[in-house]
Amino acid sequence: MFVYKETVLEAYRFRHACKEFDPARQISEDDFAFILETGRLSPSSYGFEPWKFVVLQNPEIREKLRAHTWGAQKTLPTASHFVLIFARNAGEMLDDSDYVQSIMTDVQKLPPEAAANKQRVYRKFLESDFALLGRDGAIDDWTAKQTYIALGNMMTSAALVGIDSCPIEGFEREPIERILREEGINDGSRFNLACMVAFGYRVREPRDKTRRELSEVVEWR
Repeated sequence: MFVYKETVLEAYRFRHACKEFDPARQISEDDFAFILETGRLSPSSYGFEPWKFVVLQNPEIREKLRAHTWGAQKTLPTASHFVLIFARNAGEMLDDSDYVQSIMTDVQKLPPEAAANKQRVYRKFLESDFALLGRDGAIDDWTAKQTYIALGNMMTSAALVGIDSCPIEGFEREPIERILREEGINDGSRFNLACMVAFGYRVREPRDKTRRELSEVVEWR
């Protein structure tokens, strides 16, 4: 099954960072399942899927977050669906962690020899290729970057079916993490909050999209 190139480009032209949604319009269960599935199917380094998506529909918790989320003052109360995107922390992403081992054996179904070889390659990546080990926060930063692949795919898939979105990094991390602990959403032992994203339907049309010319962002050698 193929999608016409112009259909995809139209979705990119349609997509914008929607700052306020129509609270009277809700995304259908089928459409939102489609959006989440494109996140689940997104690529990740080594195929380790270092993410978790929490769909936050509780209005009371949303309001608590809004006090410390300056980038979502209008989206939190109006979004049809609001997603917290978590990245697995450094301990979860070490080559010998229970999580990485379970991904290789239980999800990727690698035979023992192949799993051992992949672990060696991944260990080298952590130690020397990207030299993430020994640098404070380096693995956490690298893992969080993986979640942005899923974030981008979910926003694009939403645009393809006429649904608006807004990625959100504008929040105060410490109080947000405290609220998430208090509400039993994330205790911080395995996951760090990477970003947020809101979905819904626009209440007004945005201004025309502006971007630099292709020649300014692409260089051929």
